This record gives sequence, structure tokens and C-alpha cells, in this order.
Amino acid sequence: MRLAMWLAASLLALGPLGATNARAAMINLGPGSFAPSAPVITFDEVPLGTVNPTFDFTGVPGPGNVTVSFAGHFVGQAAGAGPIFPQMVTLIDHTPTGPLALDPASPGTVTATDSAPGATSPGLSGSPTFNGPISVLFSVPVAGVGLKGGSFDTVNSTTIEAYDGNGAVLGRITNTTTGFELYGIADSGGASVIKGLSLFITGSELIGFQIDDVTFEAGDVVNPTPVPEPATLVLFGSGLAGLLAVARGRKRGSSPPT
Repeated sequence: MRLAMWLAASLLALGPLGATNARAAMINLGPGSFAPSAPVITFDEVPLGTVNPTFDFTGVPGPGNVTVSFAGHFVGQAAGAGPIFPQMVTLIDHTPTGPLALDPASPGTVTATDSAPGATSPGLSGSPTFNGPISVLFSVPVAGVGLKGGSFDTVNSTTIEAYDGNGAVLGRITNTTTGFELYGIADSGGASVIKGLSLFITGSELIGFQIDDVTFEAGDVVNPTPVPEPATLVLFGSGLAGLLAVARGRKRGSSPPT
């Protein structure tokens, strides 16, 4: 599976946390955290240009049957011009309303090819291509989520935020490197509390981002290494150091704002 490429994780800066699970604590989703049997969405499963894809999984250990859906944002959130480049779209209000649900009127997501070094195309882009928000919804809460994000042009330019079923914020991070970065997101107590994620540009991201290799599991399957800091949902990231030695090209089909 692609997520066997996990490297040793490094702690990302956490924003204010509205943790709803008192048992949560910081954990390290490093190598071996996800079982080989964990579902992985590579976006090869659907044709290029598929808008807001949906994936159904049956018999997932722990959650059972799970539907994973994508759109630009959740009900209650609002999209608007980016913070630096108005040609980009971000979440000008990133607070969902409960119960957590994707907004069918939000900017669409679409499967697209990315020519940046290190990309495992196809991936999932927001709208405009590589320059819009992406949100993912699980039909049932899960305890651990992994994904690959990038290609980032600027550090701390893109935010990933996790929510429970009521739309409460469980935790947030920003990217800590340029290029591609792998993320593990989990509740250290093993509770299935993650109902959704939003990814959106919050800084000077010149060319934008896409996601790939989305995986998830229940708490009794995720095998994290705890880091001693209580009462928070933790989100960890791991920079793909080998990719940083490669001169990165622009993403196919995108160009920097002018």
C-alpha cells in the first residue's frame, strides 16, 4: 500500500483545540500505524475529472460499512477569495454546523493529474484546480486518518482541520514543509471521533495543493506511539525528505496567480 512510505513523524504546530474527547492525547502516527488491511483511496478508482467522488467500503474492521465522500466544504462553512491571491478560493468561515454534512452547493472537488515531482497521480483537487478547499466526510466516525498532501510551495500555507459529528473542531495543523507531506491524525484513546476533515489555503500558497492516498481505521486497529501531552487530538506530519532534493515543477493545468 502507498502509505507504507510513512516516515518518522514530526509534531506540527497546533492551533486552538476544541477537543470533545477528554481521553485524547498526542500520538505519533509513524511507520506501522495503519494495518495493511486498512482501506486506501488512491483516486485511481474513478475516471479523471470525477466531481465529488464517493467511495463505499464494506466490512472495515471496527467501523464496518463506511462511505467516504468529498466536496469543497461542509454546511455552515463559507468559501471566498484566498488570503493572499484572490484568484484562489479558501474557507473564509471554516466553522461547520452540526450535524456535520457536506454542502452540495460548495465548490466541487475533482480528480486531476498533478505533474509536480513526487505526485502519485491522479489525486483530488479543489476548485479552482489545485487552488480550492477540500473536505472529506466519513459516514461513521473513525479513530485514525492518513493522507498525502501537496505539493506545497510555502511552509504554513495550508491548514488541515478535523471535526467531530457535531462540527466541533478536534484539532488543526498547517504544513511544515514544501513539497509533499504525509499526515496521520488520530485519537490516542482509540475513540472513533473523527467525522470529517477540511483542507484549505490560509497563507501564501503560490500554486495550491491536492490530496492522495486517503486511509482510515478504527481505534482498535490503529497502533500509534503515544507522545506525553494530554487532552488534545493530535495531528502529525512527516515531510518526504527525498522529494525536497528534486527540483519541483508546476502542477499541470495550474499557473501562479498574477
